[in-house]
Amino acid sequence: MSYQVLARKWRPRKFAEMVGQEHVLRALINALDNDRLHHAYLFTGTRGVGKTTVARIFAKSLNCENGVSAEPCGECSTCLEIDEGRFVDLIEVDAASRTKVEDTRELLDNVQYAPTRGRYKVYLVDEVHMLSAHSFNALLKTLEEPPPHVKFLLATTDPQKLPATVLSRCLQFNLKRMPLPLIAGHLGTLLKAESIEFEDAALRLLARAADGSMRDALSLLDQSIAFGGGVVNEAEVRTMLGSIEQAHVVELLRALAATDAPALMQVVEQVSQQSPDYQGLLAELLSSLQQIAIAQTVPEAVDENLDQREALLNLATQIAAEDVQLYYQIGLIGRRDLPLSPDQRGGLEMILLRMLAFRPAAVRVDESGTHPQTVASTKRKADVQPVDVRPALAKQAATTTTAAASDDWSSLVERMQLKGVVRELAMNCAIQKRDNAHWSMSLDSSHQQLLSKERQQRLQEALCDCLQKSVKLDIELAGDDDMTPARRQQLEAATRQAAAVDTIEADTNVKAIQKAFDATLHPDSIRPLDS
Repeated sequence: MSYQVLARKWRPRKFAEMVGQEHVLRALINALDNDRLHHAYLFTGTRGVGKTTVARIFAKSLNCENGVSAEPCGECSTCLEIDEGRFVDLIEVDAASRTKVEDTRELLDNVQYAPTRGRYKVYLVDEVHMLSAHSFNALLKTLEEPPPHVKFLLATTDPQKLPATVLSRCLQFNLKRMPLPLIAGHLGTLLKAESIEFEDAALRLLARAADGSMRDALSLLDQSIAFGGGVVNEAEVRTMLGSIEQAHVVELLRALAATDAPALMQVVEQVSQQSPDYQGLLAELLSSLQQIAIAQTVPEAVDENLDQREALLNLATQIAAEDVQLYYQIGLIGRRDLPLSPDQRGGLEMILLRMLAFRPAAVRVDESGTHPQTVASTKRKADVQPVDVRPALAKQAATTTTAAASDDWSSLVERMQLKGVVRELAMNCAIQKRDNAHWSMSLDSSHQQLLSKERQQRLQEALCDCLQKSVKLDIELAGDDDMTPARRQQLEAATRQAAAVDTIEADTNVKAIQKAFDATLHPDSIRPLDS
């Protein structure tokens, strides 16, 4: 008997054998068990995540001779014929090769006829987004009101290309990409069943290369078994995939931590002897930087099965968190630009040197060789403290005869919870005179457009509600020298801004940067911490 590839040999034949996609399986199982069946289903997701597999199992559940159930027997002639791909009432259509409207019409001409053997006539249309606009138009009416004996199962990797009229007539299920641990675990289960020796690290490499596709993972596993002569081990899988040993990535990170450009170039030279995939090497570097960032923030979240885990945890204590984020961002942009470089190796070297060149000047290895400390961060905590504006406000209050009244009025404005133009009117008023039943207010003449009888009346009503007593409110225009709540806020903001500018200008790190780069400080770009 000829060899059967793993992807076909171990293709699930029941929902219980499916790996992942629980959110889709749960909905389909409940629909089958409760006899709540729709006439059209759309399965979406990237390649190799189980779209057509789910559709075939669903077709088997609909037509099993033992009745409609989420657990087809798998032994009756219908189940066996569906598994073997020769069931006459399961019509599988590759939309990529049958895009013409004539093909679709020919297909739909047979919809009206009852199924030959099964309970339902099932149309499984793969890559349905490849149909032409005319084909979709021909399909619409049948898709909306099909005969009771017909079910449509549509699958696509690109649902955005489907017309909204088709989407609205289907129940849509989005199959997710498979997580790496799930793929690696399933590969291990299959290899044990096949009695093939393997290493866990090799399976993790295959799972990462599969990029969320179980079918791709099984194809790569077939290739690795052939490459390794019946054994799946890490070294040979790396060679097959063109992957770089994690030890080389760690050496690159150590050279970055030490800001040692010659060591960086030496590691790249060693790696280049293996004719590596430089895109893959950069991806591995970014993945390691991500794990270091996690280790610095949430150490317990670092993957226990991670290659070189202890080395990465150690690097997390050697590289400043700011540098990790900088390296990651530079590497991410560099990965996009790497294909544009004249030479892949040269492009990688430029990305690594850029990481060193753009490090903050305040974060360097000192002459004694000790680890770089985040001087800027430390001094920022010490020097840039929230500014206390109370002395400045007290000075302003001492020179303003209406300061106490202004304070009182400002608090009342907040308590009244005014909104819109009425609040703006209150914010630009100041108390001139008041007694129990009569209040006299002055309005900044530059805001006279805010004053009207209606707004004055609404402000008076809000004041009465706040004070729980009857008050008559008079507002007259006056000069702009009164301490209104709006002017008070402006003074506070100006005081905080001035203090922030003074603090930044006095900062030793800022002065050093200005001197080193002949830089100019723009006060308008500075904001207080609480702004």
